[in-house]
Amino acid sequence: MNASLITCLLNTTNSLAPLALRIPAGIIFMAHGAQKLFGAFGGYGLEGTGQWMASIGLEPGYLMALLAGSAEFFGGLAILVGLLVRPAAAALAFAMLVAIFAVHFNNGLFMSNNGYEFGLALFAISISLLISGGGALSADRVLSQRRG
Repeated sequence: MNASLITCLLNTTNSLAPLALRIPAGIIFMAHGAQKLFGAFGGYGLEGTGQWMASIGLEPGYLMALLAGSAEFFGGLAILVGLLVRPAAAALAFAMLVAIFAVHFNNGLFMSNNGYEFGLALFAISISLLISGGGALSADRVLSQRRG
């Protein structure tokens, strides 16, 4: 792999600010991904989530559930530990855009009406991490210092 690409992916600030976003967002994304992939926390697992996704037009449903669940679970894990934060955040931002426009947008802003405010907040966190990287207390920071 190109050394400059690796450097670009791992480069991050020395700030603690991304940590305040990474911990809660990582936990939230992992939990939602675990619902989709494993049926944890009252979720429906791949089969049930896939059937639901197909019913709203996201076809093939099983594959869409696998992609969304994997992005959320493994992307959440990546941002939680601060490893490859930028690509993980990009995948999560895309997943949130799909959720917002395929599921929630027509319901308006507020969560009380199954609106998009929660998805929008997670999208904003993902974009912030895409820009900043993992920050001072991240695996990316440790790896980038070792490369430098």
